[in-house]
Amino acid sequence: MTPTVPTLRDTIAEDLRTQITTGHLKPGGRLPSEPKLATHYKVSTPTIRQALALLQAEGLIEKAHGKGNFVRAPLRRITYKGGVGLPFAPDLQTTIRTTTIRARGHIRTLLKVPSNTPLTEFHCITYEGETPRSVARIYIPRNLAPVAQLASSSWPGGRDADRTKTQETVTARLPTPEEATALRISPTRTVLTITRIALNSTGRVLEAALLTLPSDAADAVFTTHPPLKEETDR
Repeated sequence: MTPTVPTLRDTIAEDLRTQITTGHLKPGGRLPSEPKLATHYKVSTPTIRQALALLQAEGLIEKAHGKGNFVRAPLRRITYKGGVGLPFAPDLQTTIRTTTIRARGHIRTLLKVPSNTPLTEFHCITYEGETPRSVARIYIPRNLAPVAQLASSSWPGGRDADRTKTQETVTARLPTPEEATALRISPTRTVLTITRIALNSTGRVLEAALLTLPSDAADAVFTTHPPLKEETDR
């Protein structure tokens, strides 16, 4: 089998990656301009942009429009625990904004409700300092979200007593423009998306949650409990 020959883009990305991981290029430091990098590596500017796009996708650098490319400071990893509403890490703060909308499209399908059913949407963003770490949209039929709970800072997550089953789907993909803006990340940086459906004992969907996190700074942990012996003997 013929070995794969690294492209110029890959070779340049690897050299810059090494400079970053060894500390030669320090967090917060500005990289040379794209024309200067092109001259240094004796390649075209488009090739430099391709190499930088690889490093952006890995979360090693970030581009500030009009200012250049900067080495990104390493972020502490945060953990999403299966069945829990939002990711957890010490010192995370969460802002919650509520809106009334009508059930349509994908959300209506997830909630299994008729079209135009009144819903409460909770738009949640978690921050570490001023840095956004995750964004979530949680949808609940209005008749399941009393007004008193809508005003509570502990909501969503207040219906755990009714919840008997949670279904979660995890996907890795590129962010939507809205997600990239909310998380302040490059559109080429991969995100982890978790779609969570909570049901009660009758199978009714209590809520649908769509959670998005930068995949290079987050872990998703799911714990499985084996069935009790008397259940397996039935």
